[in-house]
Amino acid sequence: MADGGAMFGAVPKRAWKRKYSSNDENLCPLAMRCALAVSNDRKILLDVGMGDKNLDTVSYYLPHDIVSVPDNLAILGLKVEDITDVVLSHLHFDHCGGATTIDRGKIIPAFPNAKYWLSKAQWNSFLHPNRLEADSFFADNIQPIYDAGLLYLIEDDVAIAEGFNLRLYDGHTSGQLVSFIETESGIFTFPGDLVPTSAHVSLEWISAYDLCALTSLNEKIRFLTEAEKEGYTLMYYHDAKNKKSKVKKLNDNFKALL
Repeated sequence: MADGGAMFGAVPKRAWKRKYSSNDENLCPLAMRCALAVSNDRKILLDVGMGDKNLDTVSYYLPHDIVSVPDNLAILGLKVEDITDVVLSHLHFDHCGGATTIDRGKIIPAFPNAKYWLSKAQWNSFLHPNRLEADSFFADNIQPIYDAGLLYLIEDDVAIAEGFNLRLYDGHTSGQLVSFIETESGIFTFPGDLVPTSAHVSLEWISAYDLCALTSLNEKIRFLTEAEKEGYTLMYYHDAKNKKSKVKKLNDNFKALL
């Protein structure tokens, strides 16, 4: 759960309540929707949720019904050892908490055979956090991965596998990674907190959690213009109701095709 004012920034409640629900305390239900991309030789996780290590610290978000990524992999017949890559869009706790786990009192990488991909800009933000997002970083979510030699930092847009590209977008935080996955059904994208819900497809609907609203706006224009032109499908990390959609340009703005 997150406060509606924080999720939708300058957008008044009388506008956003028509697109997104909240309870009597103005709290909006949010998902932490991870994704799995599978090819002949790669099994790539896209973000890994909050995990279960720091729930008391973030109790004001009322975390509930948290689903274990390893348990869901087991449903698909996979083990944590089968994961070849983990893409961390950024290091805010609700996206990377499941990257590590506690084993016999020690915090270790949750996916021991995986390469963990992160932008160098985001790693630097973790090492030298600004005051606005310092409380969103937890060392035990990422430091054990670095210590194990499993962290791979990228500085530019890059393909980490055939048909799987990572691109950098700023605004919400420095160096957020957006995944572009080529499939038989077209290109699927995982924009993370660049477009956290389908309601945020509207350009001016920018979260108060974003470090720089104007940068977020320009980055959304860059991303959504291409997504609409090329017919990409967006997977929404935080949308509790809508898992994915394409987008359409509407005059000088965009809307989700739900």
